[in-house]
Amino acid sequence: MPIIDTHIHLYDPTRPEGVPWPPKDGAVPYRTTLPSRFREVSKSSGIVGAIEVECSPWLEDNQWVLDVAERDTIMVGTVGNLEPGQAGFSQNLERFHRNPLFRGIRYGYLWNRDLRAEIAKPDCIAGLKLLAEADLVLDTVGPHVAFLEDVLRICDAAPMLRIVIDHLPRLARPQEPQLRAAYDAAMRELAQRSQVYVKVSEVLNHVEGRVPRELSYYRPKLDEIWETFGEDRLLYGSDWPNSDPVGNYEELFGIVHEYFTAKGREAAEKYFWKNSVTAYKWVRRAENQPSASAA
Repeated sequence: MPIIDTHIHLYDPTRPEGVPWPPKDGAVPYRTTLPSRFREVSKSSGIVGAIEVECSPWLEDNQWVLDVAERDTIMVGTVGNLEPGQAGFSQNLERFHRNPLFRGIRYGYLWNRDLRAEIAKPDCIAGLKLLAEADLVLDTVGPHVAFLEDVLRICDAAPMLRIVIDHLPRLARPQEPQLRAAYDAAMRELAQRSQVYVKVSEVLNHVEGRVPRELSYYRPKLDEIWETFGEDRLLYGSDWPNSDPVGNYEELFGIVHEYFTAKGREAAEKYFWKNSVTAYKWVRRAENQPSASAA
C-alpha cells in the first residue's frame, strides 16, 4: 500500500546562517537533512510521500522549507512555524499559504513558549480561527497532561480547526492518581472531538539503557491510543531524523507496520495514508502517490 510519512524534518547546517536546531553536540545528527536523503533511508519501507514539520522558529525558514520541498515531488506538504498571536500573523499566513504545499502551522510547547498562556490571549485565538478559515491544520505537542487540556480549550475556542497531536505515544499515562484522573478525562473528551487527529509517532524510546525492538513492549500504549481514537483519526509519522538515536528508519517503521497491518488492510491504509488526506489535504505530486478521491 502507499505510505505517507506525516512527520519529517528538513534542515541544512551548512547554510551561511546555520540552523537554530539541532545543536552541534546533541543526539540528533548535525548533518544536512534534505528530501534526497529521506528518499534513501525510507525507500525500502514503501514511502511515497512526506510532510515536513517545522524545526525552526525563524520566519524565513518557512520559505526555505517550501523552496526545498518544491524541488522534490516526494514532499506533499509542509507544516510551518508562525505564532498566531503575533502582529503580522495574518499577512504571513497569507504569504506562505499561496504555496499549496503549505498545509498549516505547528504551535505548542516549543521554543520556550507557554501554550496555555498564549491561548488565553484573544489575538492568539483570532489567529487560530484564521488558520481554520484558510482550511489549514494546527500541529501541536506538549510534554504533560495539562497539554491535553489545552488542546480541548483550543477545540472549544476554534471548533472548525483541524488539530493534529504529535508524538502522543511519548506522553505516558501518569501514575499519580490525580494526574491520572485528569489524563483519563482529557483523553475521553478528546475522543469525542472529531477534528482532532493523533500521530502515532516517536514510538521507540530508551528504557534502562536500551531501546526495546519488540512490539510487545509498545503494545499497551498503542492499544490505548487505538481504543481511544479509533481507526479514522490516527496518522503515521516517523519523526525522522530525530528518530536516528533510537533506531534506523526500517526499525521504527517496522514496529507500527506490524501493529497496524494486524488490524486489517482497511485500518492499515487509513493509518498509513488515507487519514492524512483528511487531516492535511496534502498535494499529490507523483504518479505513485494516491489520489484524494481514492481515500
